[in-house]
Amino acid sequence: MNVAVLGASAKPDRYSNKAIKMLVDAGHHVLPINTAGGEIEGLPVFSTLADVDTQIHTVTVYVGPANIKALIPGIIASRPQRVIANPGAESIFLKAATQAANIQYLEACTLVLLSTGQF
Repeated sequence: MNVAVLGASAKPDRYSNKAIKMLVDAGHHVLPINTAGGEIEGLPVFSTLADVDTQIHTVTVYVGPANIKALIPGIIASRPQRVIANPGAESIFLKAATQAANIQYLEACTLVLLSTGQF
């Protein structure tokens, strides 16, 4: 499954980094998204969701509500099947936009979903 990690971080103590590692270990094709670009955990980083040239199944969000508004059009345009707002990334604007676009929206922790087999 193609999973975009929006707000991906190269810092090992960040939850987005832990999610990247767990997603890879679970056999998913991980697409880190961070405007800084570069590489995270050996994976090429995309600056935006628009730079991804493959269909995205899930966007797991690690961007806080103060910064998510500008990213919502890109999330919707990428047409994922679901969006996961991790703790601290919940947004009424993101929820409304995904629901209007008929995209599943979850407020959940990717790490917990992976650990419990619910991802």
